[in-house]
Amino acid sequence: MSLRTARRFAWRELRGGLRGFRVFLACLALGVAAIAAVGTVRAGIEAGLQRDGAALLGGDAEVEFTYRFARDEELAWLESIADEVSETVDFRSMVVVDRDGGTERGLTQVRAVDDLYPLIGTVRLDPPMLLEDALADVGGVMERVLADRLGLQAGDSFRLGEQDFTLRAILDRYPDNAAAGFGLGPRTIVLTDDLSQSGLISEGTLFSTQYRLDLPADADLATLEAEADAQFRDSGLRWRDSRRGAGGVAQFVDRIGAFLILVGLSGLAVGGVGVSAAVRAYLAGKMGVIATLKTLGATRAIIFQTYFIQVGMLTILGIALGLLIGGSLPVLFAPLIEARLPIPAVFTVYPAPLFEAAVYGVLAALVFTLWPLAKTEDIRAATLFRDAFAAAGGLPSTRYLIAIAVLIAALVGAASWFSGTVYLTLWTAGGIIAALALLVLSAFAIRWIVRRFRKPARGRPALRLAFGAIGARGGETTSVVLSLGLGLTVLAAVGQIDGNLRSAFADELPEVAPSYFFVDIQPDQIDGFRARLDEDDAVSRVDTAPMLRGIITQINGEPAEEVTGGHWVTQGDRGITYADEQPQGTVVTDGSWWEEDYSGPPQISFSAEEAAEMGLQLGDMMTVNVLGRDITAEVTSFREVSWEDAGIGFVLAMNQSALAGAPHSWISTVYAEEEAEAAILRDLATAYPNITAIRIRDAIDQVIELVGGISAATRYGALITLITGFLVLIGAAAAGERARTFESAVLKTIGASRGRILASFALRAAILGFAAGLVALVAGILGGWAVSTFVMDTDYTVIWANALLIVGGGVIATTAAGLAFAWRPLAARPAQVLRARE
Repeated sequence: MSLRTARRFAWRELRGGLRGFRVFLACLALGVAAIAAVGTVRAGIEAGLQRDGAALLGGDAEVEFTYRFARDEELAWLESIADEVSETVDFRSMVVVDRDGGTERGLTQVRAVDDLYPLIGTVRLDPPMLLEDALADVGGVMERVLADRLGLQAGDSFRLGEQDFTLRAILDRYPDNAAAGFGLGPRTIVLTDDLSQSGLISEGTLFSTQYRLDLPADADLATLEAEADAQFRDSGLRWRDSRRGAGGVAQFVDRIGAFLILVGLSGLAVGGVGVSAAVRAYLAGKMGVIATLKTLGATRAIIFQTYFIQVGMLTILGIALGLLIGGSLPVLFAPLIEARLPIPAVFTVYPAPLFEAAVYGVLAALVFTLWPLAKTEDIRAATLFRDAFAAAGGLPSTRYLIAIAVLIAALVGAASWFSGTVYLTLWTAGGIIAALALLVLSAFAIRWIVRRFRKPARGRPALRLAFGAIGARGGETTSVVLSLGLGLTVLAAVGQIDGNLRSAFADELPEVAPSYFFVDIQPDQIDGFRARLDEDDAVSRVDTAPMLRGIITQINGEPAEEVTGGHWVTQGDRGITYADEQPQGTVVTDGSWWEEDYSGPPQISFSAEEAAEMGLQLGDMMTVNVLGRDITAEVTSFREVSWEDAGIGFVLAMNQSALAGAPHSWISTVYAEEEAEAAILRDLATAYPNITAIRIRDAIDQVIELVGGISAATRYGALITLITGFLVLIGAAAAGERARTFESAVLKTIGASRGRILASFALRAAILGFAAGLVALVAGILGGWAVSTFVMDTDYTVIWANALLIVGGGVIATTAAGLAFAWRPLAARPAQVLRARE
């Protein structure tokens, strides 16, 4: 009976319109729209990857080997399960162009292919032609960015290693691009047979081979994968099929999408502050109605249900608007988004991300509206008629506090479930809760501080009036600090994290990073390589090491992945080096290095940090498969390995005699003055055409560009949070307009001029903005430090340029909002205002 009565009351009140709920609807809709849009884009990309999985992979399935070709038994098995098998070779090399007595070089990612490439999908060239025609007669194709960098056009010659090629066309698109992962150079495609005299593909050099399979229509991919694992698990064979054709791209998209949705939840939390303030302001304006209903016998339950139903209906409306906006924008802008994506996407309306956004919206609305709604039960009719609603304090009853706690737990649980990143979700939730708590405490602190400054403000009427308004109980201080402060906190934290990531890659580079990283140096070339660098005064340091690749297959006779819980070191092949005497600078933390000229049973020195993560101990027996040969060795020492200086680092090192006779090459890092780098590259590349030089600064620039793209997406998410905060700020300013009108009328009556009143309003807004910005700055710096230190494990330095922008933005935003709602109070006539309050 009470619910039916409450529903009738709620419907009658809603017939009066949505006045007072515009900010409520805007905040809720914007937060839900942001989450729905990100989820829709992510779902569209995932659908595109699933639809074109085979084309992205270049076949129904792919088998990959590192630094070797498939052996006869492996190739025979592949041919037995597939209708066709296409072999490709992937490696890095230098494109060399001789022109006008000079030589230009560029790093490229080479894909050497056979006549069957591509098994699935098509290659698009400019000018249009068949790939087989472009590669005929020692031809090649390359991506436009590399051709433009080297000034090449169709018909020009270029060299790979010791083999000359003719550029026949520009490579616009090829089917297995997304499966290739991160590359340090643009793509060049040539025939494998044409590289036989290049000196680039031989045992010990750094390359990988992929065998793409065109499988029968009834092939069971899961069964074939299990069979491959059972037969060739320890041989270095890696299986991938069209179910995950884009490789790590799909995982990357999923993680970035999850992270952006968590940023969107921060925006929804900001909007929740506005939702709560809007409900509180609305109920404050309904004092007379609530008093009348209670006087006529309405129970607490009817009062609560009446306004809960009203807020529930408006919540449904706000969420529906958010879903409509967030679900339609990616579809409307699909051509623009697809043009910027290097991978396929299918944009349409997807129910799953819309449902996810709706769940977030419902839970957030309940969390932030239940508190002010619960307070209606504690208000007596007698006090309501005395205009005491705004001053009502204290906590709601215990059952509502328990319900709010349960809803917060449900919201965090839903975010963990949908995002699949429990750790990051808990960090985000903890950060939001901590920021809200800090902002609330800061609002109380600000009010306490300005009350103490009233006496020093004597003689400055405008400032004293501003201090009085800020310190007043029930004023707008808390709502302004919360609404603007949380948005600025998110933006400040993102700015600090972005700045520290960039400085970690760029600012420290000249001091710690080498100039070049050389690979594929053959054993008979290493002495001449060193001799060229030893005689150069501009070279300060040269590090060299032999390099092989191997797979850790067993630890103490048990499968390595099972023993280590799937640690990254045991997943796939790893770089291995050997040494006789202990290398200079190597710090052994436990155990001892083998004696010089040691020729006994194989021994291993392992990275101390990774060993601790894997649970290794001295004396453990480890089996490593190197080019198909199993080597079982004892772990006799742990040593420090640094990954932070772009130098040479190996998780696993063995004694020299253990790897005697195994084909391998050498790698080297060269530290030199920047002006000498071009001459070093020219001389070494001319003497040894097969080696590949990777300029560390160029590699770092690519990483910075990738980080910049991620940071830009994150900043857009943070910007939505800030826009939501500004909407809440406008709502707070609008809600306080009536109070400012009364204040203005009183001040005019006692002789204050409009200019002085306006100055007090402006000072009030500026001081609150400065305070909100300052608090957000502290919270953002702490949040950025926590993420950088505990999540990204990087050094942290405060980026003061970003910090000052945050404080300045807070002052400008609050001043603009405050002045925008100051004109009507200033224009109101005192007599009319005061007579209405009698």
